[in-house]
Amino acid sequence: MLRRVLIGALLAGLAAIAAPAAWASSTQVLMPGVTYSRQVQFTSHGPVVIHVVTAPRPTGLYSLEPILSNATITGRARVTTMEKSVSNQATVVGTNGDLFNWNDGHPTGMVLQGGIIKSPPYRDRSSVGISDTGTLNVARVALYGYWQGLGSRHPLQVNRTPRGDGTALYTPAWGARTPSIAGAFETVLQPFPPTTTGELDGTSLAQATGGGTPIPQNGAVLLSIGSQAPRLAAETTPPTVVHVQLVMAPDWPAQGITEALGGGPLVVRNGRAVYTAGEDFLSSQLAPRDPRTGIGQRRDGRLVMVVADGRRAGYSVGLTNFELAQAMVRLGVYTGSALDAGGSSTMAFDGNLLNRPSDSGGERAVAETLALMYKGVYTPPLALSVISPAGGGLPSQETLTYKIVRPSTVKAAIVGPDGAAAYDVTEAHLAGTYTIKWPTGTRASRKRAAAPLGRWRWVVSATDDLAQQSSMERAFWVNDTLGYLRVAPRAVRLRARRRNSVVARFRLAHPAAVVGTIATRTGVLVRRVGPVKLGAGTRSLRWNGRYRSGRLAYRGSYVFSVYAKNSYGPVTLAQTFGVRR
Repeated sequence: MLRRVLIGALLAGLAAIAAPAAWASSTQVLMPGVTYSRQVQFTSHGPVVIHVVTAPRPTGLYSLEPILSNATITGRARVTTMEKSVSNQATVVGTNGDLFNWNDGHPTGMVLQGGIIKSPPYRDRSSVGISDTGTLNVARVALYGYWQGLGSRHPLQVNRTPRGDGTALYTPAWGARTPSIAGAFETVLQPFPPTTTGELDGTSLAQATGGGTPIPQNGAVLLSIGSQAPRLAAETTPPTVVHVQLVMAPDWPAQGITEALGGGPLVVRNGRAVYTAGEDFLSSQLAPRDPRTGIGQRRDGRLVMVVADGRRAGYSVGLTNFELAQAMVRLGVYTGSALDAGGSSTMAFDGNLLNRPSDSGGERAVAETLALMYKGVYTPPLALSVISPAGGGLPSQETLTYKIVRPSTVKAAIVGPDGAAAYDVTEAHLAGTYTIKWPTGTRASRKRAAAPLGRWRWVVSATDDLAQQSSMERAFWVNDTLGYLRVAPRAVRLRARRRNSVVARFRLAHPAAVVGTIATRTGVLVRRVGPVKLGAGTRSLRWNGRYRSGRLAYRGSYVFSVYAKNSYGPVTLAQTFGVRR
């Protein structure tokens, strides 16, 4: 369902890209206010597939946050894995984040979570920050750090391996231990506060050499190399109080920006595509048509997340960085940044891939996810779009589910086509996932007390312990129009000089417009039969075993689907059969 092809004219007017002859588009709701579309544009360079998520301004029940792989800045994980790791905290749609180091996985630029600096910014590239008012900021940010013990003040970095004559402050965000470096000298600070901007004090607890020292959860480790190593040894002897100062310019935390990650380059400024932002990127990173990832915000505050597939000839050739910028402008973006690209470009929802990453091994493990997190009530897509009280090949019972991530008072209702509720319960629940099956009872009792035919709604609303209100609904159909499909023969031998026939017989309980389709097992349409209006009774559709061109179908496995629609809604039954030649 999440992978339906939605054809759109998103990129019409891009430089060197021809306008499409025809297009169609539709939208799928992921969560309240959050939509997803998959759009295909045919260009002179080949097709381009773009995945687009739009979402409300990230305030209240919505937030835009970086999620770290393994909860540290070292190591890597897939976007789908990171989303699943926080599924008890929110329902998440997200993309890959910043570029990263292939050796240990640490992000190239900033990671700011809850105002705590976990990775410093790359000052010659843009960082992406989210303010407490839900405003997206794209700017170059610098971090200056200093430490002072018994002597004068010295510079330091945060969670970065020092080079030359340098010092680094390692916090629990780095991982379990400091890196092993020959000739390094270390001082363990415990206790030591979280690394926010400003003045931070810690007490020297112990000293060591060579790196590989455990990082205490309520502390940090200073590591120096080169000429700084003897200074650290002499000026931080236990139990010296060590002063650390961290200064960010511009001071994002003071501006209410407490969530941020590295990215770049800036691609949209004041609603205009930026051809070159003058950031520290190579032309080989920006000029080729590759998979691309971007994050942007419209003037009204709505977020736009974009991933373009690429490096797959015949499916999607990708975009240049400037074409990504133009695409985002056409989506209404006022401020936007690119993120890591290439094989890293990934979009996923609720732990399921939405796009097709370009790596031969599938989804790539990356450093972090930029996640749109929704903390209200969530109802997953229903397993069944249609149930039938008569059976006849269709299930007669629906499974209905909702998830809450905070203690909440929940009102759940199943509302019929006449507006009457067949189920209406209000209960207090702890965070968790809750499921009911409807209608209840045995199959025979459900048939005797058949629900009215037509469109039904599963409506759930919740008020959590912070007095935040949310609601969501899903629709399904109760429809006994179509049943008892039989396709014969189940294996047919097609001959060029005889009348071939594959027949689908079925029962209609009510008049309906009916269409038959024959497709391969992979979903490629072979032939359509109909549409035709049929009355109630036993009916049939016939296929002559040929393509529309008149050629006989190739050998293999096929699916004969019968689709019927009337005032009670749509319903489909399908059965496989084989073709031999």
